Amino acid sequence: MAAQLTAAPPRSAGRSDRWLTALLTCAMAFSMLQLFLLGALGPRLVADPGVSPGVLGLTTTTGFAVAALLSPAGGRIVDRIGPRRSLVLLLLLSAAALALIGAAPGAGLLLGAVALGGVPQALANPATNKAVLAAVPAARRGAVTGLKQSGVQLGAFAAGLPLTALAGAAGWRAAVWTASGGALLAALWALRSLPADAPPAPPPSRTVLAARGMVAWLAAFSLFLGAGIASINTYLALYGVQRLGLGPTAAGALVAVLGAAGIAGRVGWSGAARPGRAERLPARLACGAVGAAVLLGAAQQAGPLVWAGAVAVGVFAVSGNAVSMVLVLQRAAPGRAGQDSALVAAGFFAGFAVGPPAFGLLAGQGRYGAGWLLVAAEFTAAAAVAFLWARRDRRSRAEQGEAGE
Repeated sequence: MAAQLTAAPPRSAGRSDRWLTALLTCAMAFSMLQLFLLGALGPRLVADPGVSPGVLGLTTTTGFAVAALLSPAGGRIVDRIGPRRSLVLLLLLSAAALALIGAAPGAGLLLGAVALGGVPQALANPATNKAVLAAVPAARRGAVTGLKQSGVQLGAFAAGLPLTALAGAAGWRAAVWTASGGALLAALWALRSLPADAPPAPPPSRTVLAARGMVAWLAAFSLFLGAGIASINTYLALYGVQRLGLGPTAAGALVAVLGAAGIAGRVGWSGAARPGRAERLPARLACGAVGAAVLLGAAQQAGPLVWAGAVAVGVFAVSGNAVSMVLVLQRAAPGRAGQDSALVAAGFFAGFAVGPPAFGLLAGQGRYGAGWLLVAAEFTAAAAVAFLWARRDRRSRAEQGEAGE
Protein backbone atom coordinates (compact mmCIF):
# COMPACT_ATOMS: atom_id res chain seq x y z
CA MET A 1 0.00 0.00 0.00
CA ALA A 2 2.92 2.32 0.53
CA ALA A 3 3.31 2.38 -3.23
CA GLN A 4 -0.05 4.10 -3.55
CA LEU A 5 1.22 7.35 -2.10
CA THR A 6 4.98 7.66 -2.27
CA ALA A 7 6.73 10.05 0.07
CA ALA A 8 8.92 12.78 -1.42
CA PRO A 9 12.73 12.53 -1.29
CA PRO A 10 14.21 13.20 2.17
CA ARG A 11 15.24 16.81 1.60
CA SER A 12 11.72 17.76 0.56
CA ALA A 13 9.90 15.36 2.89
CA GLY A 14 8.90 18.10 5.34
CA ARG A 15 7.43 20.25 2.59
CA SER A 16 5.69 17.21 1.07
CA ASP A 17 4.15 16.37 4.46
CA ARG A 18 2.86 19.92 4.83
CA TRP A 19 1.18 19.94 1.42
CA LEU A 20 -0.33 16.51 2.00
CA THR A 21 -1.59 17.59 5.44
CA ALA A 22 -3.15 20.72 3.95
CA LEU A 23 -4.91 18.70 1.25
CA LEU A 24 -6.22 16.11 3.71
CA THR A 25 -7.42 18.91 5.99
CA CYS A 26 -9.38 20.41 3.09
CA ALA A 27 -10.85 17.03 2.24
CA MET A 28 -12.10 16.57 5.81
CA ALA A 29 -13.48 20.12 5.85
CA PHE A 30 -15.50 19.71 2.65
CA SER A 31 -16.72 16.22 3.52
CA MET A 32 -18.81 17.59 6.40
CA LEU A 33 -19.21 21.22 5.43
CA GLN A 34 -22.90 20.78 4.61
CA LEU A 35 -23.61 19.93 8.25
CA PHE A 36 -22.10 23.15 9.55
CA LEU A 37 -23.60 25.27 6.78
CA LEU A 38 -27.09 23.98 7.48
CA GLY A 39 -26.59 24.64 11.19
CA ALA A 40 -25.00 28.08 10.82
CA LEU A 41 -27.56 29.15 8.21
CA GLY A 42 -30.43 27.51 10.12
CA PRO A 43 -32.02 30.82 11.21
CA ARG A 44 -32.22 31.85 7.54
CA LEU A 45 -33.34 28.44 6.28
CA VAL A 46 -36.26 28.18 8.71
CA ALA A 47 -37.54 31.49 7.32
CA ASP A 48 -38.15 29.69 4.00
CA PRO A 49 -41.52 27.95 3.53
CA GLY A 50 -41.38 24.26 4.35
CA VAL A 51 -38.17 24.36 6.39
CA SER A 52 -39.14 24.07 10.06
CA PRO A 53 -36.82 23.32 13.00
CA GLY A 54 -37.88 19.68 12.65
CA VAL A 55 -36.95 19.62 8.96
CA LEU A 56 -33.61 21.19 9.87
CA GLY A 57 -32.96 18.24 12.17
CA LEU A 58 -34.01 15.80 9.44
CA THR A 59 -31.32 17.19 7.12
CA THR A 60 -28.66 16.07 9.57
CA THR A 61 -30.39 12.71 10.08
CA THR A 62 -30.65 12.08 6.34
CA GLY A 63 -27.02 12.86 5.52
CA PHE A 64 -25.54 10.90 8.37
CA ALA A 65 -27.88 7.93 8.04
CA VAL A 66 -26.54 7.55 4.50
CA ALA A 67 -22.97 8.00 5.78
CA ALA A 68 -23.45 5.40 8.53
CA LEU A 69 -24.95 2.84 6.14
CA LEU A 70 -22.26 3.33 3.50
CA SER A 71 -19.22 3.61 5.79
CA PRO A 72 -18.34 -0.12 5.85
CA ALA A 73 -18.55 -0.21 2.05
CA GLY A 74 -16.61 3.06 1.89
CA GLY A 75 -13.76 1.50 3.84
CA ARG A 76 -13.60 -1.45 1.44
CA ILE A 77 -13.67 0.88 -1.56
CA VAL A 78 -10.77 2.93 -0.21
CA ASP A 79 -8.75 -0.18 0.61
CA ARG A 80 -9.30 -1.38 -2.95
CA ILE A 81 -8.95 1.73 -5.18
CA GLY A 82 -6.47 3.77 -3.14
CA PRO A 83 -6.49 7.17 -1.44
CA ARG A 84 -5.97 9.42 -4.48
CA ARG A 85 -9.01 8.16 -6.37
CA SER A 86 -11.02 8.18 -3.15
CA LEU A 87 -10.08 11.76 -2.25
CA VAL A 88 -10.91 13.10 -5.72
CA LEU A 89 -14.24 11.25 -5.66
CA LEU A 90 -15.26 12.55 -2.24
CA LEU A 91 -14.41 16.15 -3.15
CA LEU A 92 -16.38 15.96 -6.41
CA LEU A 93 -19.38 14.49 -4.59
CA SER A 94 -19.12 17.19 -1.92
CA ALA A 95 -19.17 19.87 -4.63
CA ALA A 96 -22.22 18.27 -6.28
CA ALA A 97 -24.14 17.93 -3.01
CA LEU A 98 -23.48 21.54 -2.00
CA ALA A 99 -24.53 22.79 -5.45
CA LEU A 100 -27.80 20.85 -5.22
CA ILE A 101 -28.48 22.11 -1.69
CA GLY A 102 -28.13 25.66 -2.99
CA ALA A 103 -30.53 24.92 -5.86
CA ALA A 104 -33.15 22.96 -3.88
CA PRO A 105 -36.57 24.69 -4.08
CA GLY A 106 -38.11 22.89 -1.10
CA ALA A 107 -37.65 20.44 1.74
CA GLY A 108 -37.88 17.28 -0.41
CA LEU A 109 -35.05 18.08 -2.80
CA LEU A 110 -33.06 19.61 0.05
CA LEU A 111 -33.16 16.27 1.87
CA GLY A 112 -32.18 14.44 -1.33
CA ALA A 113 -29.16 16.70 -1.82
CA VAL A 114 -28.11 16.21 1.78
CA ALA A 115 -28.39 12.44 1.32
CA LEU A 116 -25.91 12.66 -1.56
CA GLY A 117 -23.59 14.53 0.79
CA GLY A 118 -23.52 11.47 3.04
CA VAL A 119 -21.39 9.59 0.48
CA PRO A 120 -18.24 11.74 0.84
CA GLN A 121 -18.66 11.59 4.61
CA ALA A 122 -18.44 7.79 4.37
CA LEU A 123 -15.22 8.03 2.36
CA ALA A 124 -13.47 10.80 4.31
CA ASN A 125 -11.97 9.03 7.33
CA PRO A 126 -10.83 5.85 5.55
CA ALA A 127 -9.37 7.78 2.60
CA THR A 128 -7.46 10.32 4.66
CA ASN A 129 -6.27 7.72 7.20
CA LYS A 130 -5.04 5.51 4.35
CA ALA A 131 -3.11 8.45 2.92
CA VAL A 132 -1.49 9.13 6.31
CA LEU A 133 -0.41 5.50 6.71
CA ALA A 134 0.99 5.38 3.18
CA ALA A 135 2.96 8.63 3.12
CA VAL A 136 3.67 9.88 6.66
CA PRO A 137 6.43 8.49 8.92
CA ALA A 138 5.13 6.71 12.01
CA ALA A 139 6.57 9.33 14.36
CA ARG A 140 4.48 12.08 12.74
CA ARG A 141 1.22 10.25 12.18
CA GLY A 142 -0.43 11.38 15.42
CA ALA A 143 0.26 15.06 14.69
CA VAL A 144 -0.77 14.81 11.04
CA THR A 145 -3.95 12.93 11.99
CA GLY A 146 -4.88 15.64 14.47
CA LEU A 147 -4.27 18.34 11.89
CA LYS A 148 -6.30 16.67 9.17
CA GLN A 149 -9.13 15.83 11.60
CA SER A 150 -9.17 19.52 12.54
CA GLY A 151 -10.34 20.13 8.98
CA VAL A 152 -13.85 19.24 10.11
CA GLN A 153 -13.74 22.16 12.53
CA LEU A 154 -12.13 24.36 9.90
CA GLY A 155 -15.34 23.75 7.98
CA ALA A 156 -17.33 24.87 11.03
CA PHE A 157 -15.28 28.05 11.23
CA ALA A 158 -15.77 28.77 7.51
CA ALA A 159 -19.52 28.17 7.80
CA GLY A 160 -19.85 30.31 10.91
CA LEU A 161 -17.96 33.41 9.79
CA PRO A 162 -17.16 34.07 6.10
CA LEU A 163 -20.00 32.02 4.63
CA THR A 164 -22.55 33.32 7.13
CA ALA A 165 -21.42 36.87 6.36
CA LEU A 166 -21.76 36.14 2.64
CA ALA A 167 -25.26 34.77 3.26
CA GLY A 168 -26.18 38.04 4.96
CA ALA A 169 -25.02 40.01 1.93
CA ALA A 170 -26.01 37.77 -0.98
CA GLY A 171 -28.40 35.16 0.43
CA TRP A 172 -27.86 31.68 1.84
CA ARG A 173 -27.93 30.01 -1.57
CA ALA A 174 -24.99 32.10 -2.79
CA ALA A 175 -23.03 31.07 0.29
CA VAL A 176 -23.67 27.37 -0.37
CA TRP A 177 -22.75 27.69 -4.05
CA THR A 178 -19.50 29.39 -3.08
CA ALA A 179 -18.67 26.44 -0.86
CA SER A 180 -19.44 24.10 -3.76
CA GLY A 181 -16.94 25.95 -5.96
CA GLY A 182 -14.31 25.60 -3.26
CA ALA A 183 -14.82 21.82 -3.11
CA LEU A 184 -14.44 21.60 -6.89
CA LEU A 185 -11.13 23.47 -6.75
CA ALA A 186 -9.92 21.13 -4.00
CA ALA A 187 -10.78 18.13 -6.21
CA LEU A 188 -8.62 19.56 -8.99
CA TRP A 189 -5.81 20.15 -6.47
CA ALA A 190 -5.96 16.50 -5.35
CA LEU A 191 -6.02 15.27 -8.93
CA ARG A 192 -2.94 17.30 -9.88
CA SER A 193 -0.83 16.97 -6.75
CA LEU A 194 -1.18 13.37 -5.51
CA PRO A 195 0.81 10.51 -7.04
CA ALA A 196 -1.19 7.97 -8.97
CA ASP A 197 -2.63 5.03 -7.07
CA ALA A 198 -1.63 1.48 -7.79
CA PRO A 199 -4.03 -0.45 -10.02
CA PRO A 200 -7.23 -1.34 -8.15
CA ALA A 201 -6.77 -4.41 -6.00
CA PRO A 202 -9.02 -7.43 -6.56
CA PRO A 203 -11.88 -7.70 -4.08
CA PRO A 204 -10.98 -9.75 -1.01
CA SER A 205 -12.34 -13.26 -0.82
CA ARG A 206 -13.80 -12.53 2.60
CA THR A 207 -14.55 -9.15 4.14
CA VAL A 208 -15.14 -8.74 7.86
CA LEU A 209 -17.89 -6.16 8.35
CA ALA A 210 -18.50 -6.63 12.07
CA ALA A 211 -16.70 -4.36 14.48
CA ARG A 212 -14.69 -6.32 17.03
CA GLY A 213 -12.49 -5.60 20.01
CA MET A 214 -11.26 -2.03 20.27
CA VAL A 215 -13.08 -1.04 17.06
CA ALA A 216 -16.45 -2.11 18.54
CA TRP A 217 -15.82 -0.12 21.73
CA LEU A 218 -14.74 2.97 19.79
CA ALA A 219 -17.78 2.67 17.51
CA ALA A 220 -20.09 2.60 20.57
CA PHE A 221 -18.24 5.55 22.11
CA SER A 222 -18.53 7.45 18.82
CA LEU A 223 -22.27 6.72 18.60
CA PHE A 224 -23.04 8.59 21.82
CA LEU A 225 -20.44 11.27 21.17
CA GLY A 226 -21.79 11.90 17.67
CA ALA A 227 -25.40 12.16 18.89
CA GLY A 228 -24.48 15.02 21.23
CA ILE A 229 -22.16 16.82 18.81
CA ALA A 230 -24.67 16.70 15.95
CA SER A 231 -27.41 18.23 18.10
CA ILE A 232 -25.09 21.08 19.04
CA ASN A 233 -23.92 21.65 15.47
CA THR A 234 -27.47 21.66 14.13
CA TYR A 235 -29.22 23.77 16.75
CA LEU A 236 -26.61 26.00 18.41
CA ALA A 237 -27.17 28.95 16.07
CA LEU A 238 -30.96 28.58 16.21
CA TYR A 239 -30.76 28.42 20.02
CA GLY A 240 -28.77 31.65 20.00
CA VAL A 241 -31.45 33.42 17.95
CA GLN A 242 -34.60 32.00 19.54
CA ARG A 243 -33.55 31.90 23.19
CA LEU A 244 -30.55 34.17 23.70
CA GLY A 245 -31.55 37.11 21.52
CA LEU A 246 -28.58 36.93 19.14
CA GLY A 247 -28.82 38.08 15.54
CA PRO A 248 -28.26 35.55 12.73
CA THR A 249 -24.69 36.69 12.11
CA ALA A 250 -23.74 36.58 15.80
CA ALA A 251 -25.40 33.17 16.11
CA GLY A 252 -23.35 31.96 13.15
CA ALA A 253 -20.25 33.23 14.94
CA LEU A 254 -21.02 30.73 17.72
CA VAL A 255 -20.43 27.95 15.20
CA ALA A 256 -17.20 29.64 14.12
CA VAL A 257 -15.99 29.84 17.73
CA LEU A 258 -16.80 26.16 18.20
CA GLY A 259 -14.87 25.40 15.02
CA ALA A 260 -11.80 27.39 16.02
CA ALA A 261 -11.72 25.74 19.45
CA GLY A 262 -12.16 22.35 17.80
CA ILE A 263 -9.13 22.93 15.58
CA ALA A 264 -6.96 23.69 18.60
CA GLY A 265 -8.45 20.80 20.58
CA ARG A 266 -8.04 18.19 17.86
CA VAL A 267 -4.46 19.19 17.10
CA GLY A 268 -3.47 19.37 20.76
CA TRP A 269 -5.17 16.20 22.00
CA SER A 270 -4.12 14.13 18.96
CA GLY A 271 -0.51 15.15 19.49
CA ALA A 272 -0.81 14.10 23.13
CA ALA A 273 -2.40 10.74 22.23
CA ARG A 274 0.77 8.67 22.49
CA PRO A 275 0.55 4.89 22.98
CA GLY A 276 -0.14 4.13 26.62
CA ARG A 277 -1.82 7.50 27.14
CA ALA A 278 -4.24 7.66 24.22
CA GLU A 279 -6.42 4.92 25.73
CA ARG A 280 -7.35 7.14 28.69
CA LEU A 281 -8.17 10.26 26.70
CA PRO A 282 -11.64 9.41 25.26
CA ALA A 283 -13.25 9.09 28.71
CA ARG A 284 -11.65 12.33 29.92
CA LEU A 285 -12.70 14.24 26.82
CA ALA A 286 -16.28 12.97 27.12
CA CYS A 287 -16.40 14.15 30.75
CA GLY A 288 -15.31 17.60 29.59
CA ALA A 289 -18.06 17.47 26.96
CA VAL A 290 -20.65 16.93 29.70
CA GLY A 291 -19.51 20.19 31.28
CA ALA A 292 -19.82 21.92 27.90
CA ALA A 293 -23.46 20.82 27.56
CA VAL A 294 -24.18 22.13 31.07
CA LEU A 295 -22.70 25.51 30.12
CA LEU A 296 -24.91 25.71 27.03
CA GLY A 297 -28.01 25.01 29.10
CA ALA A 298 -26.99 27.51 31.78
CA ALA A 299 -26.73 30.22 29.13
CA GLN A 300 -30.51 30.61 29.32
CA GLN A 301 -29.92 32.28 32.70
CA ALA A 302 -26.50 33.80 31.93
CA GLY A 303 -26.21 34.48 28.21
CA PRO A 304 -22.42 34.89 27.91
CA LEU A 305 -21.94 31.31 29.08
CA VAL A 306 -22.97 30.15 25.61
CA TRP A 307 -19.60 31.34 24.27
CA ALA A 308 -17.73 29.40 26.96
CA GLY A 309 -19.89 26.38 26.17
CA ALA A 310 -19.09 26.62 22.46
CA VAL A 311 -15.35 26.72 23.25
CA ALA A 312 -15.67 23.74 25.59
CA VAL A 313 -17.54 21.72 22.95
CA GLY A 314 -14.68 22.32 20.54
CA VAL A 315 -11.92 21.56 23.03
CA PHE A 316 -13.47 18.40 24.48
CA ALA A 317 -16.37 16.91 22.51
CA VAL A 318 -15.16 17.25 18.93
CA SER A 319 -11.62 16.23 19.92
CA GLY A 320 -12.85 12.80 20.99
CA ASN A 321 -13.35 11.68 17.39
CA ALA A 322 -9.79 12.71 16.43
CA VAL A 323 -8.34 10.70 19.32
CA SER A 324 -10.43 7.71 18.22
CA MET A 325 -8.85 7.89 14.76
CA VAL A 326 -5.36 8.11 16.27
CA LEU A 327 -6.11 4.91 18.22
CA VAL A 328 -7.28 3.18 15.04
CA LEU A 329 -4.07 4.11 13.23
CA GLN A 330 -1.94 2.96 16.16
CA ARG A 331 -3.58 -0.45 16.38
CA ALA A 332 -5.01 -1.31 12.95
CA ALA A 333 -3.97 -4.67 11.57
CA PRO A 334 -2.13 -4.62 8.21
CA GLY A 335 -4.59 -3.93 5.41
CA ARG A 336 -7.41 -3.10 7.83
CA ALA A 337 -6.89 0.65 8.36
CA GLY A 338 -9.57 1.67 5.88
CA GLN A 339 -12.20 -0.75 7.13
CA ASP A 340 -11.49 -0.17 10.83
CA SER A 341 -11.64 3.61 10.30
CA ALA A 342 -14.92 3.20 8.44
CA LEU A 343 -16.50 1.05 11.16
CA VAL A 344 -15.62 3.57 13.87
CA ALA A 345 -16.87 6.37 11.61
CA ALA A 346 -20.11 4.44 11.06
CA GLY A 347 -20.80 4.61 14.78
CA PHE A 348 -20.07 8.33 14.77
CA PHE A 349 -22.35 8.95 11.80
CA ALA A 350 -25.12 6.85 13.32
CA GLY A 351 -24.98 9.14 16.33
CA PHE A 352 -25.21 12.14 14.04
CA ALA A 353 -28.31 10.59 12.47
CA VAL A 354 -30.22 9.88 15.70
CA GLY A 355 -29.23 12.87 17.85
CA PRO A 356 -30.76 15.91 16.07
CA PRO A 357 -34.32 14.53 15.60
CA ALA A 358 -34.68 13.96 19.34
CA PHE A 359 -33.29 17.42 20.09
CA GLY A 360 -35.46 18.87 17.31
CA LEU A 361 -38.65 17.60 18.97
CA LEU A 362 -37.69 19.45 22.14
CA ALA A 363 -36.54 22.58 20.28
CA GLY A 364 -39.81 22.69 18.35
CA GLN A 365 -41.60 22.91 21.71
CA GLY A 366 -39.19 25.56 22.97
CA ARG A 367 -37.73 23.12 25.55
CA TYR A 368 -34.06 23.87 24.99
CA GLY A 369 -33.21 23.18 28.63
CA ALA A 370 -34.39 19.58 28.27
CA GLY A 371 -32.48 19.38 24.98
CA TRP A 372 -29.18 20.29 26.64
CA LEU A 373 -29.85 17.75 29.40
CA LEU A 374 -30.32 15.13 26.69
CA VAL A 375 -26.98 16.12 25.14
CA ALA A 376 -25.30 15.91 28.56
CA ALA A 377 -26.75 12.41 29.02
CA GLU A 378 -25.39 11.33 25.61
CA PHE A 379 -21.92 12.57 26.50
CA THR A 380 -22.16 10.82 29.88
CA ALA A 381 -22.92 7.55 28.10
CA ALA A 382 -19.90 8.11 25.83
CA ALA A 383 -17.70 8.65 28.90
CA ALA A 384 -18.97 5.44 30.49
CA VAL A 385 -18.25 3.38 27.38
CA ALA A 386 -14.75 4.85 27.05
CA PHE A 387 -13.98 4.27 30.72
CA LEU A 388 -15.11 0.65 30.60
CA TRP A 389 -13.04 -0.01 27.46
CA ALA A 390 -9.91 1.64 28.90
CA ARG A 391 -10.20 -0.45 32.08
CA ARG A 392 -10.72 -3.65 30.10
CA ASP A 393 -7.85 -2.82 27.76
CA ARG A 394 -5.52 -2.10 30.67
CA ARG A 395 -6.43 -5.43 32.29
CA SER A 396 -5.92 -7.29 29.02
CA ARG A 397 -2.49 -5.77 28.51
CA ALA A 398 -1.49 -6.61 32.06
CA GLU A 399 -2.54 -10.24 31.53
CA GLN A 400 -0.57 -10.41 28.30
CA GLY A 401 2.47 -9.01 30.08
CA GLU A 402 2.20 -11.63 32.79
CA ALA A 403 1.82 -14.38 30.18
CA GLY A 404 4.92 -13.11 28.38
CA GLU A 405 6.95 -13.45 31.55
